[in-house]
Amino acid sequence: MSQANLFDLMPERRVWSVSELTASLGELIERAFPDVWIEGEVSNYHSAQSGHLYFTLKDARAQIRCVCFRDQARGLRFRPEDGLHVMVRGSLGVYELRGEYQVYVSQIEPVGAGALQLAFEQLKKKLGDEGLFDEARKKPLPVLPRCIGVITSPAGAAIRDILRILRRRFAGLRVILYPVKVQGEGAAADIAQALGYFNRVRTADVLILARGGGSLEDLWAFNEEIVARAIAASAIPVISGVGHETDFTIADFVADVRASTPSAAAEIVVRSRQEFERHIAECQRRLAARARLLLSDWRHQLRDLREHRGFRQLELLVRRRQQRVDELSTKMAEALRRRLVRARQRLTQAEARVGSFDLRGRAAILRRRIAQQRDALHAALERGVTRKQRRLAAAQLRFAALDLRARVGKLRRALDERSAALRVRIDRALIARRRRLEAASVRLDERSPFQLLERGYAIAYDSSGKVLRSAEQVDLGDDISVRLARGQLGATVRSKEEKA
Repeated sequence: MSQANLFDLMPERRVWSVSELTASLGELIERAFPDVWIEGEVSNYHSAQSGHLYFTLKDARAQIRCVCFRDQARGLRFRPEDGLHVMVRGSLGVYELRGEYQVYVSQIEPVGAGALQLAFEQLKKKLGDEGLFDEARKKPLPVLPRCIGVITSPAGAAIRDILRILRRRFAGLRVILYPVKVQGEGAAADIAQALGYFNRVRTADVLILARGGGSLEDLWAFNEEIVARAIAASAIPVISGVGHETDFTIADFVADVRASTPSAAAEIVVRSRQEFERHIAECQRRLAARARLLLSDWRHQLRDLREHRGFRQLELLVRRRQQRVDELSTKMAEALRRRLVRARQRLTQAEARVGSFDLRGRAAILRRRIAQQRDALHAALERGVTRKQRRLAAAQLRFAALDLRARVGKLRRALDERSAALRVRIDRALIARRRRLEAASVRLDERSPFQLLERGYAIAYDSSGKVLRSAEQVDLGDDISVRLARGQLGATVRSKEEKA
């Protein structure tokens, strides 16, 4: 056979690109393994910012890459961890960029422990590490709440047990029920929303989060992270009464108080009326006994103080101070009286000289002197009062340790009253002097000969400055001066006529 015939019998060569071959292999694998369960150990686990989960599933001889997209990851009860033995469900496919086949995970279940129990332990450890279970952050319950908020299902037995126990222990309490779903889809969001509502409106003093018993799946709404963080963020104390006594949820660890059952939560939230009455009676008894003891001690102390010799000496010192204040007040009044007498005498002398002299200038000087004397009197009075106040303050400081503020205050008020009276008398005297001075000034103006000049009269003076009262005082040709109301004239005598 020829070589040409040999080439004709060979199959036609097909050249694949890498992407075409990879795509074909991916289609084959996806059709062959659309839904598989794979068991192995998790390693190299990490989560992306997008919410996708990436890890490797391996056994003793092989490994395979796995990816769980965000939509499927939201439905997981727990998060994978390195070293965790799990079973994953998903489909196989090829990641063309790297040419690797991997599992697209839709469901993960732990081998051994259940998924819910594992999720419970993971969340418990996470919140415990954050400090949400610490006793230091838990709030105390009010002694007697005015209003109790209850978050539970209105159709369950828990709300009936709570209301029955509250009516029996303390009737008349206000209870607000916020109806929520306590299991199933959306229950955790309802519970978190109810906690947020009570913290916004602040109508309740304490909150009861309650539900009857059930399986772990039934109670899972109280193990959700959103509920735990809502309880931790609540400014109102929260009592968790979920399930039976043997049931524990994440809400029990985060709540301020954990009750074994809803009925126990109602018993914890408020004491019985009989307990309050017994407590009030005991407080009254203790208060009365304490009051009697204090009164007895105070009577003994008062008797000892009354008999102490320091009080008798103190009373003598106070009386001496009172006498000294009286003497100083008398001396001050006498000094002021002497000053007023001297001032009155000077004023009388000034009035006597007013009739013959033009004392306008002197009256002004006298006014200034009176003002200066008045200021000096005021200053002296202020200095005297200040000195007395300082002495009185010193005495008050010395007697403050012996609780004599009342007596010293009385002496001080008396001194203030006398000082005020003296000020009033001085002011009256000054006002009287001022009025007399003004009256004297008016009389001086009325008697002044210069006032006649305003009416058309004139005063004639000879060359020596003497007032001319008769024509005989001058001769013809003498120079004279004439004073008018405003101005002065010079003149020469040209004629004169004498009259009887």
